[in-house]
Amino acid sequence: MRAANDLFSKATVPAGSDKVELVIDPLIDAATGAQSAATRLMQERIKDLVAKSYPRFAVLPFSSEALSRAPVVLIGTFTAINNAGAPDGVRDAYRICLALADLRSKIIVSKGVARAKPDGVKADPTPAFADAPIWSNDPAIAVYIKTCQGTKPGDPIDPLYVERIATSAFVSDAILEYDDKRYREALAFYRTARQMSGGDQLRVHSGIYLSSWKLNRRTDATEAFGSLVKYGLVANKLSVRLLFKPGTTQFLDDQNITGPYPMWLSQIATQAMQNDSCVDVVGHTSNTGPAQINERLSVLRAQFIKDLLQSASPSLADRLKAVGVGSRESIVGTGRDDASDAIDRRVDFNVHRC
Repeated sequence: MRAANDLFSKATVPAGSDKVELVIDPLIDAATGAQSAATRLMQERIKDLVAKSYPRFAVLPFSSEALSRAPVVLIGTFTAINNAGAPDGVRDAYRICLALADLRSKIIVSKGVARAKPDGVKADPTPAFADAPIWSNDPAIAVYIKTCQGTKPGDPIDPLYVERIATSAFVSDAILEYDDKRYREALAFYRTARQMSGGDQLRVHSGIYLSSWKLNRRTDATEAFGSLVKYGLVANKLSVRLLFKPGTTQFLDDQNITGPYPMWLSQIATQAMQNDSCVDVVGHTSNTGPAQINERLSVLRAQFIKDLLQSASPSLADRLKAVGVGSRESIVGTGRDDASDAIDRRVDFNVHRC
């Protein structure tokens, strides 16, 4: 807990004995934007540390009511890195970044940074993120990461972060409801967040789709997935979690996971047709195993998806290209081959002019 101790012991807070109200905007994995078992555990340990060692701070729920009182907000990222600094090396350590942002003064009042060994770290994403079908660079996540990693004490808080923090509280509630399998409640929170400032974000579109699917509202889910695809394609790149049997081009034998895949691919084909663009279907693998085999497997998986898209929309045939990059574009890069790095075994749809 070195980063947390540094954070609170060096915090610039008003003199006196009055309590400093503190909320925690849920910590995330900076590579994926996801909350994980590790980030949740870190939050709980921080709360315990504050209660035991820093009684000046009073931890409040991350809610609209608490935010209206302009508290100090703790934000943090947990990022897999190569400990030796090799850009292409296996990510064999974690970098922890914590920051305290004072909503009253709009200033970063403390930072804490440390590294941790990966032993025993459970980096599996929580259900709302593990179930998410699409990954994309999301401005809402980017501003959170920038506010944590790209600042130093005394810097102003990014105005976009401040503007959207109330929305983040609703998104946080939605994620917790989804993770607890209360899908109706989750959907209500996601839909409320969608109407708020900054609510047009990946987590919200994804949550509306996932909650609708879990509630067996297939028409609503299909429409929501179409919106999710459209959101991702704005950046001309869509990363989709399509899970294959290890070492093969066949999807997993689990209908709970692969059941919606035909609908996903149909929606992607429909959106690609509407964009009147060309699409590179790019296969990826994790970085375990020989590079040559990974390259070949990624090409075969991309070709398999390309063929499925062509079946869904034959007129796309001349606008699709299958490409494989092996593990050269890993996002997580730990090589665990489990839920924590599932996004490394994704399929990208890169859109460009024909």
